[in-house]
Amino acid sequence: MQLTVEFGGGLELLCQSVKIHNVDVDLKDGEKKLPMRDLLSWVSTNLIKERPEMFMKGDTVRPGIIVLINDSDWELDGQLDATVGEKDAVVFISTLHGG
Repeated sequence: MQLTVEFGGGLELLCQSVKIHNVDVDLKDGEKKLPMRDLLSWVSTNLIKERPEMFMKGDTVRPGIIVLINDSDWELDGQLDATVGEKDAVVFISTLHGG
């Protein structure tokens, strides 16, 4: 499944300063959608290159990270139970900034 994964608000620094990733994620046999809990695990393993603890806490994103699925807050779609499909866009934005 082809997806666009984007990082902002400083999270791109965890991915070698690459903001936008066009990725191909393998689905389990017979599935047409990917649960966000599986995508988060895939992102943590395949895209996050340094300080993964700044992205994930347990099985979800750390507090202070907004997750958008096709420009909609994932909280409206069930967070970890939300699903993404072919050509969807997932954006992670940190609301926490140093200063």
